[in-house]
Parts: sequence; structure tokens; C-alpha cells
Amino acid sequence: MHKQAFDVVIIGAGLVGQAIAVALAQGDESLKLALIDPAFSPQAPADDRSLNGYDQRVSALTAKTQAFLTRLGAWQRIPADRLSAYTGMHVWDAEGTGSVTFAAADLQVPALGHIVENSQTLWALQQCLPPQVQVFSEKVRYFDNRQSDGYTPVALDNGELLQAKLIVGADGALSRVRQWAGLPTTEWDYGHHAIVATVRCEQPLQATAWQRFRPQGPLAFLPLPHDPQLASIVWSTSPAEADAVLALDEAGFNRALSDAFEGRLGAVLESSAKACIPLRQRHARNYWCEGVVLAGDAAHTIHPLAGQGVNLGFKDAETLAEEILRAQAKRLDIGSELVLARYQRRRQADNLATMATMEGFKQLFGNDRPLLRLLRNEGMRLFDRLLPVKQHVMMKAMGLD
Repeated sequence: MHKQAFDVVIIGAGLVGQAIAVALAQGDESLKLALIDPAFSPQAPADDRSLNGYDQRVSALTAKTQAFLTRLGAWQRIPADRLSAYTGMHVWDAEGTGSVTFAAADLQVPALGHIVENSQTLWALQQCLPPQVQVFSEKVRYFDNRQSDGYTPVALDNGELLQAKLIVGADGALSRVRQWAGLPTTEWDYGHHAIVATVRCEQPLQATAWQRFRPQGPLAFLPLPHDPQLASIVWSTSPAEADAVLALDEAGFNRALSDAFEGRLGAVLESSAKACIPLRQRHARNYWCEGVVLAGDAAHTIHPLAGQGVNLGFKDAETLAEEILRAQAKRLDIGSELVLARYQRRRQADNLATMATMEGFKQLFGNDRPLLRLLRNEGMRLFDRLLPVKQHVMMKAMGLD
């Protein structure tokens, strides 16, 4: 059996996995790196401007994420006409009159963030992968326990055997790496499904991200480039309501969506094909064991109501690369507790705090008790008037604190 030895084997070539590979390769040209994913594709996204031509999966990328991707050289490779900067954010309570408006002008910054299709960001990262990153478009059959020589054997479906000083699990929420490594999770079902689609609204979005908090779950309209009336929607709702609206024809779906959004942007005129994603919170109790480490959704998944999931993943990628490069420079074992525990210390508290905040929002707006509803709405109105507090929250959300 053919064997190849690598310093780092990254399993999962999504946004986080590719970001880690690029950051490591740029930080140390001597590192031998492997990136494994059977879904890896060298094809550029099609330049299709129709409703169904937009990626159903988009992300609200923060200023911190933008800075990280810029350092990697990826941000510059995202076509400018596929970036949608948003300068405002408006959220309101469906069960009252409380609302909050955020504006980039309050922070004297050009934008609060950018809505970007995941496929565009992924393609930009792929263009930054140097030759030292060997890509395997294969499925991992298994990996064994770490051997006495400091390497972990990784067997591929094509019969190849890789030897890794460190395995990085960046293979998503249902991570096989996490399962094989025996890293347990704390998790629960949100009781929400997220419907995602691209829609055309009667009125323009005005470079604003809109979100209505309904008892069944939040509903967001995010601005897309090219056409100010185009939006990417994330409709979090109960499984029963999700099944009901997905069973409607396009005209019926558009009416139901317009009603759920209170017609805030006028009628929904058109909608693309839809996808429905069950939402579940997961958090690995430990992000590592000897020779193995988790990043991104493999380590934690959260509710999409504030769009922080992928930004947390990019923070993981940046921090993990820093720790591996630090260890490499000091000639330390990059798969050891000394290195991986430090990464966990730097990232776990931030991830847990964000997850707790998102869970708090879900519980707060999912409760329809009259007194709590009154306090919630009064609290939103008060918060909206406290500019210094809003500025602090915006800075935190943008990763600029």
C-alpha cells in the first residue's frame, strides 16, 4: 500500500477547511499539507443572474472575517459584483411594536458587513491554494489511533494511506472525524427548520438586512447584489409550518412569505427553488484529542438568526493556523496537548458565549407571555435609543471590539 506522510491532513474542503489550508501554506512553505474531500470541485460558480442562479447558502461576513480573507488573498478574488454590502440592519418584534435599527454611519464605517454566496467565497479560497497543498478528491475510509512515531494513519477509499502528524476535522456538523475520534457533543434540536431561497420583492431592500422575530422563529431578508429588489431569505419556523408552506405552489408560497414578513418590503413577486434545513445546536465538549482537532461546524453549530456560524468558523481557522504555525516555529509536536489545548482555550469561550446569546434570543422571542412580551418590546425601544450601547453591540458583532 502506497504511503505518504504529511504534517497536517485536513478532512473537509469547505470554507473553514480551505481557509486553514491556505493560512498554513502561506505561513510556512515547508509544511506538507493534504486536503481531503470527495466533493472538492475545481469548477468556478456559473455566472447566472437568474433567481435560481444564486447560491441558496449565503453568509453575512463580518469585518473581522473580511480582514482574515483579505490577508489570505481570497477577498480580492471574490467578484465585486457578487458582494452585497449592507449598511443597515432593522429588526423588530412580530408580537409588539419594539424595534431596533443599526446603521454603519453610527460607527463611521462603510458597511456593517457583506452578504456573499458561499460558493463565491469557496471559489476565491480555492484560487489561493498553493501547490504544497495536495488535494485528494476521495472519501476517508477510517483513521487509526496515533502511532508511537507521532503519525496517525488515514486510509482513503482509493487504497492510499496517508500519515498525519495532525488531523483537522473540518467536515461539518455531522463530522465523521469527530465521531471516529470519540469526541462527545452536547446537543439539542431547536425545533426549527430553516427555509432558504432567493426572492424578488416589490420594494428595494435599501442595502439593509431585515429580520422579523416571530414566535415560530426569525425571518430574515438579506440584500443580494445586482438588483436592489433581490433578497436571500432565511425563514426559521416550526417543522409543521415549514412542511405546509413548502407544499404550496410558487404563488401560494410568495403570499405566505409576504404575510409572515408583514409586507415590509411589499409583496414577494418571485421565488426560486427552496431548500429546508433542520436546525440543531451542537457543541463538542472537547475540540481535540491527541493528533486530532476540530474546527468550524465540526466543533459547534448554532442557530442562524444572527448569521454568526460561518464567522465563528473563520475565527477557528485563523486561531488554529496561528497555533500550528507557532508550534512549528518552536519545533513542538503540532498534534500534542500543549498545542491543541491552547487553541481550545482561545476559541471555546467565544463560541460558547455566542451560542448562549443565540439561544437566549431564541427563548426570549419564542415566548408569548404577555408580561414578557411587554418587557421585551420596552427593552427594544430603550436599547434603540442608547447609541453607545448599540455601537458596542455592533462592534462586537463585526468582530471589531
